[in-house]
Amino acid sequence: MSSQVPQSGVQRRRVFYIPGYDPIHPRRYRELYRTEGRAQSGISGYRLEVSAKTGDGPYGWYVRSEQDGAEMHTDVEVLVWSDIVRESMDGSIPATYWQLLRTAWIYISTGTLWRLMWLRKGPVIAALYPVAMLLGQLALAGLVFYGVAMLSASAMHWLAEAVEGPALFGPYFAPRMYLSLALGMLAGWWVLRWFRKIDNRLFAYYLMHDYAYSARLRGETPPELQARMDEFRALIAEALRSPVDEVLVVGHSSGAHLGVSVLAELLRRSEVPPDGPALSFLTLGQVVPMVSFLPRADQLRADLQLLSQTEQLTWVDVSAPGDGCAFALCDPVAVSGVAVPGKRWPLVLSAAFTQTLSPEQWAALRWRFFRLHFQYLCAFDRPGDYDYFRITAGPLTLGARFAGRTPSKSRIERAVSKYRTVRA
Repeated sequence: MSSQVPQSGVQRRRVFYIPGYDPIHPRRYRELYRTEGRAQSGISGYRLEVSAKTGDGPYGWYVRSEQDGAEMHTDVEVLVWSDIVRESMDGSIPATYWQLLRTAWIYISTGTLWRLMWLRKGPVIAALYPVAMLLGQLALAGLVFYGVAMLSASAMHWLAEAVEGPALFGPYFAPRMYLSLALGMLAGWWVLRWFRKIDNRLFAYYLMHDYAYSARLRGETPPELQARMDEFRALIAEALRSPVDEVLVVGHSSGAHLGVSVLAELLRRSEVPPDGPALSFLTLGQVVPMVSFLPRADQLRADLQLLSQTEQLTWVDVSAPGDGCAFALCDPVAVSGVAVPGKRWPLVLSAAFTQTLSPEQWAALRWRFFRLHFQYLCAFDRPGDYDYFRITAGPLTLGARFAGRTPSKSRIERAVSKYRTVRA
């Protein structure tokens, strides 16, 4: 089956899911697929069964589905880099504040922050959120430090005056001062430690580590991540030699730009067989500009440019303006300034949360920003053309499903990035 001419009859499919910057074990993606797939199949009237995968190899699960009178079998694998994420998050509180200063300096001094603000305000606000939250925590810790130091100094001064004769503290101003400062520092440090402990609700440290990891090399791929991406490429290349009808790569959030680079290298190495399965690429809630706009991201920009021209795959980019954590409907190739004549991809489409979610569900999710960022992987109670479970487990390839579709009219295609060089 040619990857250039998508076929409609898919019976067997391999899906490779690349998560975003997420330290959590990949089993949560299996459970999310199981529960949300059950909900979506009930709404849309098809059958979907998920079973666990055992043995060696990447973490994943099997899906058996009956849709539109056909039966399909899907092998889903999660391309895990959560261990790299956890290691990058394993920093002290002072190290995190140093990351804050360094990351802010990189985005501001290079002019990248201002360019990003020309696109969508939502993800820029999301990027500024951890900065404001961490600085607010530091300010509160400073107030606690000052208050405890002053109260303890006053208490010791009162005690010294209350003691008759050569008081224990009276003649020793310096020791009293040092002790008060020490108590204040301990109290301030306790405040910072407490905020760190409850970051699973605030996400300030998590987001700071996320942006710092992408920015620390000013857009270059860290060596440990590049090595992992090479492993991803080898797994996808092996799948393209297997007897399946479609190989679908799904990149969510930060996983979108990882998928771009993995597939671009696959093309450079000529590892896409002309008579193999259809090769498809689905990006969801992408944040590509956060990296591609940085000065040393010339390799990523080259990968975007290559992928946008190829006839060897289908690339569909889905996002929604209601997702404040994504650069919604921003064509990642065009806004990065690397679009060329003859550009084919991506096909930019809207998940249109306000239309595909009922007013009740939209009201319940509207201000749950992180939950909305994962809505692409979840059920819609008023599904439109986009249905994650039809795409990953249905009878049509990605190309066939969206054949003839026009891109979203509200997409952003103007070249915004200040840095547009590509690596030769």
